[in-house]
Amino acid sequence: MAVFFSIFFSIYSAINYYIFIRGWQALEGYPHLRIFYSIIFIFASTSYIASKILFKYIPSIVYDALVWVGSFWFAFFVYLLLSVFIIDILRLINYQIHFFPQFITDNYLHAKHITGLVVFLISLLTILGGFINTRTVIIKELHLNLPKKMSGLNELNAVLVSDIHLSPINGEKFLEGIVNKINALNPDIIFVAGDLVDDKASHLEKSKIGPALLKLKSKYGSYACTGNHEYINGGTECVNYMKELGLKVLPDSAVKINGDFYVIGRNDRAVKQFDGNGRKSLEEILSGVDKNFPLILMDHTPFGLDEAEKNGIDLQLSGHTHHGQMFPGNLITKMVYEISSGYLKKNNTQYYVSCGAGTWGPPVRIASRSEIVNLKIKFQ
Repeated sequence: MAVFFSIFFSIYSAINYYIFIRGWQALEGYPHLRIFYSIIFIFASTSYIASKILFKYIPSIVYDALVWVGSFWFAFFVYLLLSVFIIDILRLINYQIHFFPQFITDNYLHAKHITGLVVFLISLLTILGGFINTRTVIIKELHLNLPKKMSGLNELNAVLVSDIHLSPINGEKFLEGIVNKINALNPDIIFVAGDLVDDKASHLEKSKIGPALLKLKSKYGSYACTGNHEYINGGTECVNYMKELGLKVLPDSAVKINGDFYVIGRNDRAVKQFDGNGRKSLEEILSGVDKNFPLILMDHTPFGLDEAEKNGIDLQLSGHTHHGQMFPGNLITKMVYEISSGYLKKNNTQYYVSCGAGTWGPPVRIASRSEIVNLKIKFQ
């Protein structure tokens, strides 16, 4: 972990320096603004990291403020970097073939001022639109046919929600909106497919972020698996907090619901990185499961989809990807995952990967929508 963080901080610092220098150069001719620019830039770019380092030593209100500033900075970081990089590529090409119009070359200083302002305004408007998008959680309806086998059920009205990422950013008010939308669907069962939290359980509890989950209503209850952020933020403490909030957490285990179908939950594959224990194979988890009944699996990270298919899973529910969350992240997740978001069928196994209801880091979505999925399942 020490090596990972050393590499991360080195790269993060280098890119921030690159962005900072280009902004500094754009303010040539306005030396009185450079001091304010420097203070704001340093504060914004270090806020999130400072919040995590100083977590135990600062008041909650200061911690929350740092998290908000730092989270939005990550969005600015992405779009300022893209803008500056594209501009520098154009400058390099112009150095060779001189295609910039004369009004730019003759007024280079003024052009830098205008370019800097335009880049900032476009980034600001993009991020503002992305923030509004995150707060507009849509209901996506998906109709599925699963093999009935020995189940006595003909249909199941289920809800899938993932990646809520409870934090000072996605707080209790945001969660209440999600809970109200879920309850309005009158579900038989609720699946929470990982990354419920994005902060320490102690801070969430102290800030009263999470109790809205106690208001969830369904016939069979709410079942959850862990995501990578449960382990990043303390593992056992987060799982215990999920249980206190009324969720039935399934750690590499299965439960038969009303004698009609099984729900299986897997520990996220990040468990090995954080506590060294690894997770059971799907075959081990299913050793005591009667496959003559429908099998619904929650596995947060949608890697290794063939494992579910080989073990006779009828439906796998995942999250994690956020479908990249911010462009061009969606292009990357499409390359990394067999399915970045949405529905997939492989032989007799069906998969759904949710974009998530919340966000990690910046509360900004450009490449996807925040969603709750209403699964209309028919057993045939």
